[in-house]
Amino acid sequence: MNSGFQRWGILLGVGLVIVVLDQITKTLVMHTMHLHESIPVIAGFFNLTYIRNPGAAFGMFATTNSAFRLIFFVGTSIFAMGLLGMIFYRMHPADVWGRLSVAGIFGGAIGNLLDRLQYGEVVDFLDFYMGGYHWPAFNVADSAISVGVVSLLILFAMDNKGETPAPIEPTEEGTSNDKGKRTSHDL
Repeated sequence: MNSGFQRWGILLGVGLVIVVLDQITKTLVMHTMHLHESIPVIAGFFNLTYIRNPGAAFGMFATTNSAFRLIFFVGTSIFAMGLLGMIFYRMHPADVWGRLSVAGIFGGAIGNLLDRLQYGEVVDFLDFYMGGYHWPAFNVADSAISVGVVSLLILFAMDNKGETPAPIEPTEEGTSNDKGKRTSHDL
């Protein structure tokens, strides 16, 4: 199999699945519910609630000018996808967990970017709550981004590949050499 396809197949495959699931679920919500309608799924815990978020996570930037928001979010999305592509490229091909995590974040970013380009805002509908406290509504793309980020954090926390410093040994002149320097490892 082509090594280029093997390298990028996870990113494209997982990303595409997330984008398709995200867009299908959003389309279903938009065509079967009224804006701000809420349907209880698990009483006291989870509703399907159709809202549109013009801002970022937790409604940040929601009140800023719509032209600014569009330029800002499209620009940051493109920057983030480029950065994710570089991270993905630098990952070792055997790092499946890391590559799946980055692919999930990438697919989620595309899903929300498509909403911003089509509607100028993001369609959200997953509404979890306890008592009077509601977590901000989110969607499949947000879920993929969140799971991908948490997964990468866990992966980085568990990563034992980094080399520990070697003891500093004196050289002939009595100064130390640089064997004690830490080396960085690939993402």
